Amino acid sequence: MKNIFALITTCILGLSLSYGQMYSTRNAEITFYSYAPLEDIEATNKQVLCAIKVSTSQIQFSMLMDAFQFEKALMQEHFNERYVESHKFPKATFAGTIEDIEKVDFSKAGSYEISVSGDLTIHGITQTVSSEGTLEVGYDESLTASAIFLIELGDFNVEIPTMYIDNISSSIEIRVNAKLKPKS
Repeated sequence: MKNIFALITTCILGLSLSYGQMYSTRNAEITFYSYAPLEDIEATNKQVLCAIKVSTSQIQFSMLMDAFQFEKALMQEHFNERYVESHKFPKATFAGTIEDIEKVDFSKAGSYEISVSGDLTIHGITQTVSSEGTLEVGYDESLTASAIFLIELGDFNVEIPTMYIDNISSSIEIRVNAKLKPKS
């Protein structure tokens, strides 16, 4: 009888610990694309903080805007000085929820389709965004979160100078990829 009680207690404790688990990383990757007739623009930031708290379904990202790396130095300079004004608005953040986290079995490796929604702040402006994504539970107890968001620069008061209006798309694709480890 004691063995059965011990087994049940261990199972319940194990389930509650994984459900209350916090995952985090300092090296999530966010890439953005701007498709345009003259030249596509792409930049990647590999210094993104990310955390997921399973018990509350919360997911958060935070990054420095000047950490985006471009193929051309001049693009990076224009991005920081003219568009996102990273000297005035150094950070971008996302705070949201994984809407259907109950579909994810954290005790079993596998890939799960999820929906994410929350508040994205860029250039001092906060907008609600949502996306479909994937949450992959690894054999090593890691999580890999990925999603693609589409935003409009105008929604965040990022202005494109008139002379570049035909060269830069006002629609931006943001790709998120984060491999998170359990936080002790």
